[in-house]
Amino acid sequence: MDGPGDPPEGTPEGVPAGGDDEYRSVVFDESFVRAARLQELSASERMGDHALAVRNRHLWSRVSTSRQVIVLVILIALAFGTAVYMGLRHPYKDPVVPAAEPMRATLVPLAPHDPVPGGSAQELFDHSPSAQFRLGAEGVNLPAARSTQHFSESQVMAALAAAKEYTVKSALDPAVLTGGAQRSVRLLLDPAQLDQFDRSFDRPADDGRHAATGWLVRFDPAQVALVDTPVRTRGVFSITESGPATLEVSSDHTFVYALRPAKEAADRSVNADKSSLFTVRRAMKFRFDREGLQEHHLIVVQSYVQAGPESCSADDEVYLRPLLAGQQPDGSVPGDTDPYATGSATAAVCGSLAASAQPAPPGR
Repeated sequence: MDGPGDPPEGTPEGVPAGGDDEYRSVVFDESFVRAARLQELSASERMGDHALAVRNRHLWSRVSTSRQVIVLVILIALAFGTAVYMGLRHPYKDPVVPAAEPMRATLVPLAPHDPVPGGSAQELFDHSPSAQFRLGAEGVNLPAARSTQHFSESQVMAALAAAKEYTVKSALDPAVLTGGAQRSVRLLLDPAQLDQFDRSFDRPADDGRHAATGWLVRFDPAQVALVDTPVRTRGVFSITESGPATLEVSSDHTFVYALRPAKEAADRSVNADKSSLFTVRRAMKFRFDREGLQEHHLIVVQSYVQAGPESCSADDEVYLRPLLAGQQPDGSVPGDTDPYATGSATAAVCGSLAASAQPAPPGR
């Protein structure tokens, strides 16, 4: 026979001759069957309970489980190694933070030309250059905080706030002024300066590094008592960025204290019943790094103090030594120094207290 013939009854109605050619386009070759996602199970596989008629054919099913685990471990190791390498080799270097340097202190006593004026504290204040000063901490005002190149506005504000707190506690706290505990000031210092601070009180010295009065204002309670009236205060703060890792705050404040002789020293005072004024001009420089800003710690870089009326021979490493009402210095110095003047303060061994810096009550 040459080939399949037509059925005896002929070709079914509606089916064109040569029908085999019509279905040839839907015949699947072997490569198509192998790539199918579904594969029919064999007869023996379908005999199992709840067996599906077909199974999925995934790419991963062609790879053994152990090989999958090995590949996954290798990928994780490569990712971890890349992260470590990039962390060690990143091009950005942290800015170098300068080491905390010792505080440098300069103390300049201001000797009066004449005996120190005395009277009631209010009368003296009203007739002195401090008449328009603010009371106590009200005179310690902060400027507006603005961001710098490497520090945000909040960081600048934190530096200014810490400098103000140090200024108030070290020059206005009555417990500190009367030679009492200095712990409140100590807590604000960078830990690197604590040894120098402690030595300044345990073993003070006139070496520009270890004077207690370089850190704070204090009077000998056996000789001087504070009059119960607010300290007059005026001053300014300024802030600069000294490097990508540090901020510096400079302060320049003048404090005017009303004093009288202590009870223990009253019998040796010329005018024990009168008050007198004592003026301290204090220029400070504080430094902050980023860690210090977070911990609320500062570094005192420099302390420059003019104080009077005092004798030029005053031993003021431990306490400031005011001349009280009616007293006069044991020597005089040519030229005048005005602690109320503004502008940069210049260092000197001793100065002459300008007459204009003294109160001039009526009748004097």
